[in-house]
Amino acid sequence: GFFQSYAVEVDIKDASNATCLYADWMMRFLITYESNNGDYKTTTLNLSSSVTHNGSICGNDTQAALVAVQFGEGHSWSINITKNNETYQGDFITLTYNTNDTAVFPDAKRKGPVTVLVKDPLHPVQLNTVFVCHNSYFIEAENTTQIFWNVTVQAFVQNGTVSKKESRCPADTPTSAPTVPPTIANVTTAFTTTLSPAPTTAPKPVENPDTGNYSLKSGNKTCFLATVGLQLNVSQDKPLLININPKTTVADGACGNTTATLKLNDGNSTLIGF
Repeated sequence: GFFQSYAVEVDIKDASNATCLYADWMMRFLITYESNNGDYKTTTLNLSSSVTHNGSICGNDTQAALVAVQFGEGHSWSINITKNNETYQGDFITLTYNTNDTAVFPDAKRKGPVTVLVKDPLHPVQLNTVFVCHNSYFIEAENTTQIFWNVTVQAFVQNGTVSKKESRCPADTPTSAPTVPPTIANVTTAFTTTLSPAPTTAPKPVENPDTGNYSLKSGNKTCFLATVGLQLNVSQDKPLLININPKTTVADGACGNTTATLKLNDGNSTLIGF
């Protein structure tokens, strides 16, 4: 169900009816909340088919631009974007979710709107350049995980025309080739310096994942312990195996009276929840 969320398109016009800010993206939210019986549950908040963007503004040299959207039963999301010399950059992201929405939070103990403020982690973008990120990236704060993908944004648009020059996110431009387990299709034959072929060997099997020790605390007491090695088997045309590296994986979550939630983020766009 990852890609069953709706896309958002915001095209803000200035006083002359020219585009001054354009954004098109997809997002969803994972939210951990306390239920009436003291358990902690994680729910998914998706965008609805009807999204408004009241309050969005163009911005200028002295005032930040603002992309603000409202959706569902009292939920909203916004980001303010500032301009600095030759660049623009997201400043703060504000998510407000309403636990009165019983379809998403059927048994929430706390009722009403909850606001989460987080700093935008992405790098500055040159003016007259559109920011593009097709791959998903995550922002975590205060029991929420915000997930974004298929993002296209340009603030402070010049002459009313969205630029064709792109700035790509790190997730779209890996610094090294991805690690793919050997298969019959991608194993090559080695040659010696005399150009005589070396003996053909069978593909090396994927090694077992390293075992990680993950824990959560409630106050100063440990409430969750997990010792586990994790490997993902992604079903596609060519099956892909991914080992989760405990050295680069961060554990987060919450403990309730009868339920605990463990979230593991490997820092490479993989998020696993138990």
